[in-house]
Amino acid sequence: MGLRTMERRRLHRDVMAEFVAEIVSGRLAPGDALPREVAVAERFGISRGIARECLRALEERGLATVRHGSKTTVNPREDWDLFDPDVIAASLAGPGAVALLGEYIECRRIVEIEAAGFAAERATADDVAALEARFEEMKAALATKGAAAQEAAYHAADVAFHTQLVHATGNLALLTLVRRVDTALLVARYPLARPAYRRTRALPEHEAILVAVREGNPDAARAAMRAHLDTVESYLHEHARQVARSAA
Repeated sequence: MGLRTMERRRLHRDVMAEFVAEIVSGRLAPGDALPREVAVAERFGISRGIARECLRALEERGLATVRHGSKTTVNPREDWDLFDPDVIAASLAGPGAVALLGEYIECRRIVEIEAAGFAAERATADDVAALEARFEEMKAALATKGAAAQEAAYHAADVAFHTQLVHATGNLALLTLVRRVDTALLVARYPLARPAYRRTRALPEHEAILVAVREGNPDAARAAMRAHLDTVESYLHEHARQVARSAA
């Protein structure tokens, strides 16, 4: 990739990120008109081509509607792609972060509790071996040196475990759905991270899910996943109290 292409992509992402932040924060409200392509180019000192790409990127994320030959307007929140990592990152920096995290946990309850049960009913020996390997990766991640590197390694291993669990259901449509959700939740999980509790809570909870799947016990698998998500939700309540104290 040439330097010119890299610079073009950087400019595109920087400008797009600014507009995403303005929309998600409410500074640009639903129905508001975005600057035209020429005005965007002048404001940020970029070409009209890059400005056009930025407006299209907002439309791809459901944040705006581009009407050719007319104005580009901000869409209501229900049209936003709330699983897009850029939208998530901006949302988590805004006042609606706690509510959004609650919605993500609710999504996980709807999908993952039943998925755990199906995995226990349907997992093959290879599925169980793969899930065991993902669990070992979670444990190994805790030995990663450096706090930031350890966080990244642990979160990646955690997502891989949950994705592998869904893979064990044998439902490819569900797996396709969850892969996209998990990619997004890799961003959303950081505010609820509790490194101090991983050995005493997170790992035992994941091991309980693994054991239930290995033993072919769907009720135990659902219960273990429900207990794990109860823990995650308790972290959300802690996070909400911290946010409220900071705002006071």
